[in-house]
Amino acid sequence: MPIPGHDPIIVAPTPNPFRGDESIDHDKLARNVERWLKTPLSGFVVGSYGGEEFHIGEPEKVATIRTVARAHRGQRFVIAGIDTLSPTEAVRLAHVYAEAGADMVRVRIPPPARGSGPAETVQKYFEQVTKGSPVPVVVIHQPKVAMSTDATPREIGDICSMDNVFAYIISLNFRWEARIPAVLPKTCKLWTCNGSLLLPGGMIGAVGACLFFGNWGPRQAYDIIRLCMAGKYAEARAIQARITHADFLGMTWGNAALKAGLNMLGFEATVPRRPQLPLTSAQEAEVKDAFIEAGLLKPDGSPA
Repeated sequence: MPIPGHDPIIVAPTPNPFRGDESIDHDKLARNVERWLKTPLSGFVVGSYGGEEFHIGEPEKVATIRTVARAHRGQRFVIAGIDTLSPTEAVRLAHVYAEAGADMVRVRIPPPARGSGPAETVQKYFEQVTKGSPVPVVVIHQPKVAMSTDATPREIGDICSMDNVFAYIISLNFRWEARIPAVLPKTCKLWTCNGSLLLPGGMIGAVGACLFFGNWGPRQAYDIIRLCMAGKYAEARAIQARITHADFLGMTWGNAALKAGLNMLGFEATVPRRPQLPLTSAQEAEVKDAFIEAGLLKPDGSPA
């Protein structure tokens, strides 16, 4: 399946199941992908936060891309995550990941030099990346320090006007990001970044989302953006109100919550790679209650 030409597009950071020895269980990963094919999830983001990108190495990322690409059998698409300060390295990785089966690459805006000496502008970084990448680029603004910024609106507008840029993913700093739709070119899609920002993102013009919650509730995420695109904000708000508790727990407890929630939904997500720890039984009980509220689970705890 080619990259869809219609919106909304909902993608999620694909988590890696692990065996007891902490190696990636590719059989379980493939079965999880097959299960997601039955949902409105548009595509898979591999080698990103939900896949524990800073806990796995490059060979594992490449192998994971291959597994996901084979498992979706041309019915979806793969976005490979890249996070490097070097544009030369970003281009190298884009070629490696494209050869493994990635249809796009998601590239983080690097932080400014700030006191570490002269450096090229962020526009120069993305000029090299967008020209050198063999696949379209999704730009993500995801500063390592929460609520800070790594580029100005003008810089982001310049970057997203470059050829080969497909979409821009906002950061959690929504007040700041609310300025971006005014500088974003029409050629670049605006995507929101998490479950709690689906409604606000949709209201400022987002036509898609790349979000942790998309693993759990791709239907709810799709419907919120779809309803916002249609101007049906009250209906979108009703769905948003039901899912915010679950998303809050996911953002609070991270990959441990992501995997615990997926296990409840019938996926084979296993547990995080050490040093991360699984949720406690009390935390799992709160996630279960939030999933029932969100309509992800039935009152008896079975998948909805």
